[in-house]
Amino acid sequence: MVPILVVTLIAVVTTAAWSVGPASAAPGRIVSSEAIGSNQLLLSVFSPSMDRSIPVRVLRAANRRPVGRLYLLNGAGGGEDSANWVEQGNAPAFFADKPVDVIIPMAGAFSYYTDWQRDDPALGRNRWETFLTRELPAALNGTLSSTGRNGIAGLSMSGSAALSLAERAGDLYSAVASMSGCPNTSGLLGSAYVRATVEGRGAADTTNMWGPPGSPDWVAHDAQINAERLRGKAVFVSSGPGVPGPHDNLSDAQHIQMILVGGPIEAAVDECSHRFVARLAALGIGVTTYFPPTGTHSFAYWDDALARAWPVLARGLR
Repeated sequence: MVPILVVTLIAVVTTAAWSVGPASAAPGRIVSSEAIGSNQLLLSVFSPSMDRSIPVRVLRAANRRPVGRLYLLNGAGGGEDSANWVEQGNAPAFFADKPVDVIIPMAGAFSYYTDWQRDDPALGRNRWETFLTRELPAALNGTLSSTGRNGIAGLSMSGSAALSLAERAGDLYSAVASMSGCPNTSGLLGSAYVRATVEGRGAADTTNMWGPPGSPDWVAHDAQINAERLRGKAVFVSSGPGVPGPHDNLSDAQHIQMILVGGPIEAAVDECSHRFVARLAALGIGVTTYFPPTGTHSFAYWDDALARAWPVLARGLR
């Protein structure tokens, strides 16, 4: 079953110099801020480690008292396309009455939100772990009052990244959610998913990211291998079987094409997610899951999953 899923995943998704130095310890800074309505901000945050400004959408809690922060990551396109939590997802409406500031970086396509070993000809310089865990929080402290509690969540590519970041950042995140992620990034299925995303869609080179397959950085960023580090955190994992469900329109030709692409991808990450949950169970680490009987790789299902994830994330943010 797994080899078939690997081949299918690569086929579907692909049709669809060493490190310049250690990551900077300098804090990021807000270059500009634009109000969007009464409860949203569009920030431009300068990243010293990447030497560029990153657009960040902020969904502010209606109550201006100090609240926790949820870092909500977009999928493979990083929010640079329309497939993001703001345009295709329902995040602004869902969080409108929630006591949390939601931080959505609108960049990072095909990067796995990690610190790359070296610059890439296609994607340039990527120091996303440094930005998300050090530069961005420091930049936000002057603008948003916070309780000091943080969560992180992601979908697809960033579902895996969210888990890894939660493991690698110590006590920074007290809650984490992965929706349709493939956490075992150094395994057979997971590494195929990584290559299909970074190389197949991003036209980049995964050796610039973590080195040759099987090298230490692949293992160090594998959320399944390092799952012990999630102990004590609130954890949520979800995925679907790739079977069309209530959000899929089988009478629309364009939607059918999306199902033909998203179905096999979701089936593959469903296998990944179940294996990850089994690993957590073996370690005795608590996890809340949502594995519906239908669902493809699309935002309507991620909106459903986010609604299920919220009580878990909220518990960790208290």
